[in-house]
Amino acid sequence: MNLMNHLIVSSLQFFPKSWMKSFAMRYIAGEKLEDAVRVVKTLNGKNMAGTMDVLGEDIYTKEESLMAVKAGEEVLHSIQENHLNANLSIKLTQFGLKIDEEFCYANVQNLLGIARRHKNFVRIDMEDSSVTRATLNLYERLRSDGFENVGVVIQAYLRRSEKDMKALIERKANVRLVKGIYVDPESVAFKDREEIRKNYLRLLKMLLQARCYVGIATHDDPLIRGAYQYIREMSLQKSDYEFQMLYGVRMGLRDQIIAQGHRMRIYIPFGRHWYSYSIRRFKENPQIARYVLQALFSRNR
Repeated sequence: MNLMNHLIVSSLQFFPKSWMKSFAMRYIAGEKLEDAVRVVKTLNGKNMAGTMDVLGEDIYTKEESLMAVKAGEEVLHSIQENHLNANLSIKLTQFGLKIDEEFCYANVQNLLGIARRHKNFVRIDMEDSSVTRATLNLYERLRSDGFENVGVVIQAYLRRSEKDMKALIERKANVRLVKGIYVDPESVAFKDREEIRKNYLRLLKMLLQARCYVGIATHDDPLIRGAYQYIREMSLQKSDYEFQMLYGVRMGLRDQIIAQGHRMRIYIPFGRHWYSYSIRRFKENPQIARYVLQALFSRNR
């Protein structure tokens, strides 16, 4: 079965881009900012907040990074102008982390300044393990420089995450906790699904006990059940945490969580790099590629 999934991934690049787009746009808001604004307005109307993400990462020129900064600025201004319940999520390699860390820091600092003036928030997303330390260092520096409107992401599949979490707890960090989707070697990452789940719940318990604000980002039923249990045992208020899910994924489960009175935030990617984003995600999680192929053929019968 795994071999079949990998064969599907390797063949996806030969499918017409129009076929891929018809599927990808179930999970991506569109190519333009106005597409994402429209989606956020709809979600806000259903009692959900949004996190807007301009697609793109691994940028290697300053010109491209500055374009990404401008796009981020436009998102923040648009949230303010349209009175949206939403914030901005960014990846540091899009803002120059692999070019020059000082350049990257200045770019993120600029965005945080705009967000602060708008009383908004920016989430620094996490990428593969090669930039974990640099990402956390930049986050720590921003906090030391007085920025409170910034959060970070921790990936439960990484072996180092418990140690990183302890440092973040001291900061009372706002953390989005995810399982993680990147392909890293076993020396740095857990590979067994149950082992990753156990680590996720261990990290979640640490955060909730420390009364850090947590974005419980998962579509995994056992993890959601575990989160419910912790919330009950600790008598947490609905304002102490939120659940987070991807746009277009498990909408029935999403609606159940909302119906039970929990906060819900939807991660909304958009932008012209939708194709490379989709192919990269399929390579990172080949099982999704199998679903893609099934959906494509069912739509074209």
